[in-house]
Amino acid sequence: MANLTLSQLCEVAYMTQTDSSLVRCPVCQKEKPREELISGRDIRSSIAEAIRRRNPDWNTDQPVCREDVEKFRTLYVQDALEAERGELTDLDREVINSLASQRMMSTDIYAAYDRNTTVGQRLADRMADVAGSWAFILCFAFFLAVWIAINVIALIRHFDPFPFILLNLILSCLAAVQAPVIMMSQNRQEDRDRLRAENDYQINLKAELEIKQLHEKLDHIMTHQWERLAEIQQIQMDLMNELMGQTKTNNHTHTD
Repeated sequence: MANLTLSQLCEVAYMTQTDSSLVRCPVCQKEKPREELISGRDIRSSIAEAIRRRNPDWNTDQPVCREDVEKFRTLYVQDALEAERGELTDLDREVINSLASQRMMSTDIYAAYDRNTTVGQRLADRMADVAGSWAFILCFAFFLAVWIAINVIALIRHFDPFPFILLNLILSCLAAVQAPVIMMSQNRQEDRDRLRAENDYQINLKAELEIKQLHEKLDHIMTHQWERLAEIQQIQMDLMNELMGQTKTNNHTHTD
């Protein structure tokens, strides 16, 4: 205990309260198990500054529960985004909530979107798939060839002679129906692509924020380790000085 620094002594005194199983968090004022507390010196400086702004009486010599650390980490990310982007969108808030709850952002957008489709929308997609296939083109070309051949050959009664007015009417009706159906399918595809783009934006934003937090954690760990190494080196120097002093004293005693 003699080699402990003042901040370490303060933390030990705070942790050794009368209740051996629960410790009161100085931020939320709730009693928490010891394993849920984080040392104030282990909290990154940016998060610690956010805690200190909202709790002026708190200092890094006091531990904080994990729940409050996560809450202030979320507030720090929200403040950083607002400072960079201005007003946050709903997508940004979803990313912040995902960071706080450790929830995955990557989802199967198409499967989730298709579960809410109606029968008419699924029928439009199916018709668009059929109309845009080589099978439909070949079958329709065969149908046209047979229609024209029947009405051209003289041995067969011509129910639609040249210039094939009935065939033109059928083709016009088919085009009038087919065009809106294809447009409906294209609109749904645009909605799916928009949802996919929004999900990609959220994933990229969350990855960017997590990488930024990871860099800050590494910097904090390196700084903290350098401080610990400096304290250990100082202790070693003190021990060496004591040993050298004892050695000199023993030499003088033997000389006398």
